[in-house]
Amino acid sequence: MVAACHAAHQRLLNTAARVHDDDARRPSRLSSWTVGHVLTHLARNADGHARRLEGALRGTEVPRYAGGSEERDREIAAGSGRTARELVDDLAESARRLEEVWHQSEQAGWPNAELLANDRWPTTGSPARRLREVEVHHVDLGLGYEPADWPDEYVRWELPHILERLPRLLADPGDARRILAWITGRAAWPDGVELRPWM
Repeated sequence: MVAACHAAHQRLLNTAARVHDDDARRPSRLSSWTVGHVLTHLARNADGHARRLEGALRGTEVPRYAGGSEERDREIAAGSGRTARELVDDLAESARRLEEVWHQSEQAGWPNAELLANDRWPTTGSPARRLREVEVHHVDLGLGYEPADWPDEYVRWELPHILERLPRLLADPGDARRILAWITGRAAWPDGVELRPWM
C-alpha cells in the first residue's frame, strides 16, 4: 500500500503543479471549501500521519492533531488563502516527509502499532487511510482527476469498506431493503436514496 501511496502522491502533485493563484480560490467539489482548502487539508493530513507514526517509532502515543478536529479545521482555514506556489510546496514537502516516516516505520517493523492515539486503526493502517484521503480529495479538487482515474488497487481496497459502512450512511434506514434488492438483482436501482456525508 505504501507504493500505491507514492504513486497517488505523484499524480496529485502533477495536478497541483498546474494550479495558479486564481485556481486556488475557486470552489472545490466540497461545500464551502476552495481548492486551497483541499490542498491544505491534504498537507495537514500528511503531517498528522507523520506525527502519529513518529510518536510510535519513539514508543509514544501522539495524536495526528493535538487539538483534535478544532485544530485541524483552524489549520485548514489558516492555510487555504496562500499562493498557489506556497500551497503546492507545502503539499509536496508534507508528502515527502510522510513517505520518509513510512520508510522508517517499515524498516523498524512498524513498532508500537497498537498505539491508537485517538484513531480507530493501528499505525500499520496509515498507508491505506492516506491513500483514501489522496484519491478522494484529488477528485474533490475538480481539476480533471475523476473517479474513473482511481487505480484498481485503491478500488479493490475501498469498495468493500464502503459497502460495509453503507447501512450507516443511509439517511433513511428503510432504503436498505431497496439497495439490497438492487444488489441481488431483484429490483432496479432505487432512485431517491440519500447518503449522509462519509467524511
